[in-house]
Amino acid sequence: MKYLFFSIVFLFSNLIFAQKPCEFTTNVTDSIGSYKATKEYLMYEKNFAGNSSYVFYSMAIADGMPILNVQFLEKSNDFIKAKCLDKTSRLYIQLDNNKIVTLVHIDQESCGSMVRDDQGKNNRILTGYFMFRKDDYEDLRMSPVSFVRVKYATDTTDFIIRKALKSELDGSLYEPDTYFMNFLHCYEDKN
Repeated sequence: MKYLFFSIVFLFSNLIFAQKPCEFTTNVTDSIGSYKATKEYLMYEKNFAGNSSYVFYSMAIADGMPILNVQFLEKSNDFIKAKCLDKTSRLYIQLDNNKIVTLVHIDQESCGSMVRDDQGKNNRILTGYFMFRKDDYEDLRMSPVSFVRVKYATDTTDFIIRKALKSELDGSLYEPDTYFMNFLHCYEDKN
């Protein structure tokens, strides 16, 4: 019994101390409402044959409602097909404990934008805003992420989430599988 008690205490202390500090890059309150967002975090990166794909997450609180901002960035010398998000779009997050958490896109259609950079590459940028269900917070806090599926309006893309990712983009080390375990507490941050 004593062993079980100390094991539980150890587990919870590791979870509490493992959380990363919240770095808010946006904190606006005006007559329309309030919006607060954390720094973007690299979740996925793929560079192959001159083409690059990146997925960034950031936590946001808009008028008290928690939202996951997801930004998809693709770079290529060739034309990049548009992928759109609408009210039927979903973000399916599979956890290591085999539970699947479903986030629903807000009721707003977005197909992103195409921009040509100074090196002549095409860049397609798409930002999606996905809502959490309160029931999913505990699952996201307790288990790492292994797989993410994005259901666009007309297409589906899968992303395998790694435990560690050394970015070719900025040289930083990221831990995408524990993103929610480390940053979900930012929704409760009152600073």
